Amino acid sequence: MALFKKRTAGKPGEWYYCLKHGTVEEGPECRAADRMGPYDTREEASHAMETARERNEAWRQDPRWNDEREGGGGGTG
Repeated sequence: MALFKKRTAGKPGEWYYCLKHGTVEEGPECRAADRMGPYDTREEASHAMETARERNEAWRQDPRWNDEREGGGGGTG
């Protein structure tokens, strides 16, 4: 058992979106595996999931990442 609690990385003025709680936090408050960020503003952090969906879709449409044209039938997903 550890004697001291390990502090989360980050600093005030950085904004994060907590995946576990579905909330925006400054600091951060939750562990790194449960958050997205940092973002420059609270507003950007509040749209983290929408931003991730848009980026995922753009990557799916990017021909550089499309394995189907090579007859591979797609990636791991």
